[in-house]
Amino acid sequence: MTDNVMTRERADLGTYEDIAAAAMRTTGLSDFGGTAHEEGLRVLVEDLASPEAGLTPRGNYFQRSEVKSALVGRLLTEAAFTARPEHADVPIVRPIFVMGLPRTGTTALHRLLYADPGAQGLEMWLTQFPQPRPPREQWDADPVFSMMQAGFAAHHAENPEYTGIHYMDATSVEECWRLLRQTGKSNSYESLANLPRYSRWLQGQDWTDAYARHRRNLQLIGLNDPEKRWVLKNPSHMTALDALMAVYPDALIVYTHRDPVVCLASSCSLSAETTVGHSDTYVGGVIGHTQLDLWARSFHAFHDARERYDEAQFVDVSFDEFRADQVGTVQRIYERFGLTWTPEVELAVRDADEELRSGAHAPSHRYDLKDYGLSAERVRGAFVR
Repeated sequence: MTDNVMTRERADLGTYEDIAAAAMRTTGLSDFGGTAHEEGLRVLVEDLASPEAGLTPRGNYFQRSEVKSALVGRLLTEAAFTARPEHADVPIVRPIFVMGLPRTGTTALHRLLYADPGAQGLEMWLTQFPQPRPPREQWDADPVFSMMQAGFAAHHAENPEYTGIHYMDATSVEECWRLLRQTGKSNSYESLANLPRYSRWLQGQDWTDAYARHRRNLQLIGLNDPEKRWVLKNPSHMTALDALMAVYPDALIVYTHRDPVVCLASSCSLSAETTVGHSDTYVGGVIGHTQLDLWARSFHAFHDARERYDEAQFVDVSFDEFRADQVGTVQRIYERFGLTWTPEVELAVRDADEELRSGAHAPSHRYDLKDYGLSAERVRGAFVR
């Protein structure tokens, strides 16, 4: 066993107290801003340590790092909230939220909307280490940014197949579940392990406090760019649309569609590729069963809640329509929401579109539903309205 492998394995996950202590040692901070996050993360840690999760030493290391990262993020933002109280006055007006089943084109659409010079999003390094966004020319000198960039470069070199499924680096605009998990509420964990108890706990929760903290994080991160419109993306927003709209009543929702059979096969493949060697139980049919349950619940929760809101705040985008004309789709979204589509915006979106269609960002992904114990009939039946 090499030293590199040894540093990425643990004999056990550790307790919540153990992980919280590690987060405090890492940051030199101790104020979590209360205990609202503890219930969910304690349930999560106990579930991860159970036989149902079946974690291997590699899985223990990975999942412990994920829980610790949530706690580090909470500690850092709590300190920043205190150091920069003016964040509370930063306006957030008509933010755009992209959501839909996984693998429906949300990543590409999100990145095209973010290309607008008047937009801002959550860059990967700032989702993990929230702070007021520094000017871009200062990022390379930041030791945290440099460390993350080096980590992503090593990951892509070691896992070239994953690059074609979902390319990212520290500069990539990414999903905002890392902010939601600061309150212990994120269905991202359910996409990475078999967690029956945590899943049941999460289904019974009101997410309003998670979105309230999400908003405070956006105010903090966007402190230096208050005039820019937020463009955000996360499939799990489908799960908690009522909470999102309670905190962001003027939100603009872009909802993406695709054949759920393709979505589930691709989503299962992504979960499997992300967790190779992490668990003796979260494989094959278990991945298929848990992901079908998760996303069917999210789908129905979204559609049930959507009926309660102004339809003018929503635009629907089909995957096929988007792929046929990506720039035109973005323009249609702008027109639907009454946003200004200028030559400058169009040029920026076209440049981003060209980049997405080539190089490291170009999609390349193969998957088969049967590998996860699912049939097309079963999947389609779960999404019937």
